[in-house]
Amino acid sequence: MSTVVMNKKDEVIMKLVHYFVTEENYNPIVVNGVKDEIWLENSEGPYRIIRINSNNIFNKEQLNYDYFKIESIVKQIKKKTFSFNVNTLNILLDVNEDLELEGTKNIKPVALPDNNLDITNEGILEAFPNINEKLLKDTNGIDLIINVTKDINEKTERENKVYERTFKPKKIVITRLLIMACLIMFAITFAFDGLGAMSSITVLTAEKLGANSAYLVKNGEIWRLFSYMFLHASALHLIANMYSLYLLGTQTETFIGKGKFLIVYIVSGICGGLLSSALGGDAHISVGASGAIFGLAGAMLYFGYHYRTYLGIAIKNQILPVILINLFIGFVVKGIDNYCHIGGLIGGILITMALGIDGKSKNYEKINGMICLLLYIGILSYFLFFR
Repeated sequence: MSTVVMNKKDEVIMKLVHYFVTEENYNPIVVNGVKDEIWLENSEGPYRIIRINSNNIFNKEQLNYDYFKIESIVKQIKKKTFSFNVNTLNILLDVNEDLELEGTKNIKPVALPDNNLDITNEGILEAFPNINEKLLKDTNGIDLIINVTKDINEKTERENKVYERTFKPKKIVITRLLIMACLIMFAITFAFDGLGAMSSITVLTAEKLGANSAYLVKNGEIWRLFSYMFLHASALHLIANMYSLYLLGTQTETFIGKGKFLIVYIVSGICGGLLSSALGGDAHISVGASGAIFGLAGAMLYFGYHYRTYLGIAIKNQILPVILINLFIGFVVKGIDNYCHIGGLIGGILITMALGIDGKSKNYEKINGMICLLLYIGILSYFLFFR
């Protein structure tokens, strides 16, 4: 049997990569134009980026250029992942021992002299306290290659299953049912307003069928905070909302699942109705699914944040612009209930945070999301019922 001989530096790199990938949930990222460097990323880690550099750093000029290169690459990562502050752990395997490693605001340099894996650096130990226990120190040669490959492949396979379950096409059910419910309710308005419902239903009909009326909600008809989101003021209002619901609904239902999607839709609509009634005044009456639809946009925003490595460009170029443009239109065009839109948007983000994103959200994030949602609903209820 042939013997595989690895130099010390390669062994150190493999052991470090194995630890950060399997124990600390970092993932390798492809960086074009670099040599003898490995870049790892974990958006939830103590360091967002870990870079392992085996190139020789002999003097101050080389070190400064190394910082410049890191900052240039991190800048590209910020743009791609829609991030603002990216702290980087820069592990140097071949650096002059006499060279002082000062670092920068967002770059923490660490040298491993003589490729020693007995980690003593306080910055690393504080961030990764179990690193010395978990490193494969006694495994070398072919055994090291086998163990590292096996463990990383197993982790990748688990992550791929979550990714496939999340993004694979699914049968759209809830979105279609919601659209059908809105169409049925609009058809019912003809029994009251006839063809006039096509251009604008009357206030009396809207109130009879469940419009969100601040005065009536305050007087006990709380069910209107649910029913109003299935009513629409005109055919044009209905078409615009159903088109938006179809586009956002199919994506959101696919990504977060049918049950969570329905909860997000209803809670967002209720939050939109609460803010609308709380700030619109007693005479304010509103109908429409747009508050709930803005909640779906908020859910997509939160989902995209957790998958920003893949969806960062979509967040920046599609989701955020659509939200901001529609909010702007709501402020400049009369007759649009922007309070409902804002309330639904915030509610959608908070309820999605409370429900969590499969394979991404931590328990403390879900708890924080639920607490924030309850506080949000509580504050809106106070302003509506007790102010």
